[in-house]
Amino acid sequence: MTDSEIVWKERSAERSARWHSEGGVPAPKRVVVADDTLNADRAYRLACEGTAMLWRGDFQNARLLLQALGRRIDSHKKPPKTAPKSQSEAFHLYRMGQAQRARTLGMLLIPFDADHTVPLRRAPDVKEACMEAYGAVDTPYVTSLRELIGLIGAHEWRRRGLEVEALGADKSGAAMRVHAHYGVFAPVRGEYLELVARAPLPKMDVAFDIGTGTGILAALLARRGVKRVVATDNDPRALACARDNIKRMGLTEKVEVVEADLFPPEAMGQANLIVCNPPWLPGKPGSPIERAIYDQDSRMLKGFLAGLAARLTPRGEGWLVLSDFAEHLGLRTREELMILIAAAGLKEVGRLETRPQHPKSNDQDDPLHGARKKEVTSLWRLGAV
Repeated sequence: MTDSEIVWKERSAERSARWHSEGGVPAPKRVVVADDTLNADRAYRLACEGTAMLWRGDFQNARLLLQALGRRIDSHKKPPKTAPKSQSEAFHLYRMGQAQRARTLGMLLIPFDADHTVPLRRAPDVKEACMEAYGAVDTPYVTSLRELIGLIGAHEWRRRGLEVEALGADKSGAAMRVHAHYGVFAPVRGEYLELVARAPLPKMDVAFDIGTGTGILAALLARRGVKRVVATDNDPRALACARDNIKRMGLTEKVEVVEADLFPPEAMGQANLIVCNPPWLPGKPGSPIERAIYDQDSRMLKGFLAGLAARLTPRGEGWLVLSDFAEHLGLRTREELMILIAAAGLKEVGRLETRPQHPKSNDQDDPLHGARKKEVTSLWRLGAV
């Protein structure tokens, strides 16, 4: 998160406000005031030059302008002069393109009053969405319209919740739902949940869920009959989200959510089952939500494997839920994964596999389709040597 100051000139006077960016984007150095008279072509040129536009016109027109900027970015996209030499190169070009797109779209800015009100014509009431993401503020601020739209979308996801078939139904017969908070990755890929739902449970009283996020895997284990689950995370938003979901599902007597970096405090002992679904791709996340996708230097994966054997009871199992997408992108090899497992004093005692079901896996226009069509998600059942 970035909190700094943004400065601009308006009516011949220099003005400033607090700059806010959840993705850590620095405050733009060049800012002009813009309104409904600004056309999309001019806005696109300004954005490409690195000049941000602080909007003073109609809010709905700003949304239309943002959509027009997106279309211009796509239409000006040039194919590489030479085809990528590898899937790894294709992936890095893809990320660079996504980052550039985000920078350009992020040049359209929206002002806020100190109570999260947007002081523009036809602006929606976004106070609740901003409170969920930012908390209370005491000064006016500016952020990008792109970030605000993300906040609004996250608020709607949190309000409606996501049906999770693997959790079964509640007492009324309605499908159980998980409500993801802002900055916490929603469990939209159900295939890995199905693996955890059907993997054979070892005899147990206690399970740990490492990096719980929304709390979905902890809830799933509790719903499968595990008597006590300790769910950990070190992200305050994830902790609040997991506790909220566990309470909604009526599982507070079975699931305890604990703040910890990977494993619970040693005083909480060992577990018969320890589950971890780390981010699947080694790389630097570009936003808070990407921390669920990118694991810089494979820190979480390595930390989980290195500490697993010491926290398992005799004949206990560690379940590593991991896609091999990184292998098909050339970001990690299967041999490297096996070396990490062996070096941690672990052995494979079983494995369940499934194919992805998300729409991108069948999208032939996706630049990463070659890797996606080969992807397999596995639940590695690991035990101490």
